[in-house]
Amino acid sequence: ASDVYKRQPLVPGHVSVYVCGPTVQSSPHVGHLRSALVYDLWARWLEYRGFQVTVVRNVTDIDDKILEASSGSAEQWWALAERVEAEFQDAADALGISRPTKQPRATGDIPSMLELISTLMSSGHAYSAKDGSGDVYFDVSQWSDYGELTHQKVEDLRSSSGHGLMEAGAKRNPEDFALWKGHKASEPDTASWSAPWGAGRPGWHLECTAMATKYLGSSFDIHGGGSDLTFPHHENEVAQSCCAFDKPYVNVWMHAGMVQVDDEKMSKSLGNFFTLRDVLQEHDAETLRFFLMSAHYR
Repeated sequence: ASDVYKRQPLVPGHVSVYVCGPTVQSSPHVGHLRSALVYDLWARWLEYRGFQVTVVRNVTDIDDKILEASSGSAEQWWALAERVEAEFQDAADALGISRPTKQPRATGDIPSMLELISTLMSSGHAYSAKDGSGDVYFDVSQWSDYGELTHQKVEDLRSSSGHGLMEAGAKRNPEDFALWKGHKASEPDTASWSAPWGAGRPGWHLECTAMATKYLGSSFDIHGGGSDLTFPHHENEVAQSCCAFDKPYVNVWMHAGMVQVDDEKMSKSLGNFFTLRDVLQEHDAETLRFFLMSAHYR
């Protein structure tokens, strides 16, 4: 940890920051805003220290969860994403969280994602599934350092999952992850983009790497996000970026701790969350901001 404090920005006087932002499938809860607040405070501190700071925080507005949330509803997936994004921004404004320098949406940067996938396929680090699905996967066996961020080895992951190297199916290796998801007949046509390997949509891990490197370059200073994103999301980001650009991806990784409820992570899947809308009906925004700042960021 002491080595972190000795590191200097890649560009003297300037700090580049990418933060994994919200996946906009439903109303934001306290935990989502706590993560945004953490990196707002870091940006303010760095600016106070005299650095010019560029913060890019994405919006994941196309994803399995968004399509699932809109399935069977009269509301289109893209309308749901737009509405929830606006709700997230209103809550962030209420808490005094500064708006990022750039807030790209995944659907707005599809060309960059197609370019990144093409690069990985050309270098032999990605492959198109042979089952005709249109899926494209990253081949972890072609990246010897896979697992370095979380200090894991592919062999250990394989052993713990009980899978062998050549498990039957569309993947070459069970640990391979999707860069592109082929369009399914059950999904709306609006959730599909043309690609040389088949129409579909980008994978979540690929989205963040494409947006981060588009706006901050193939190497940048700080990558932030919740601690629950370390594996597999950030691990996969490291792999695909290093293979595409042949250089280190991030200088410093910073992971914010989760808001806990009765010793469990606040999450929608557990149903133990409080939406910002409900909390702000009983407490003023300044009190909530102070509460979320009162613990160490990790």
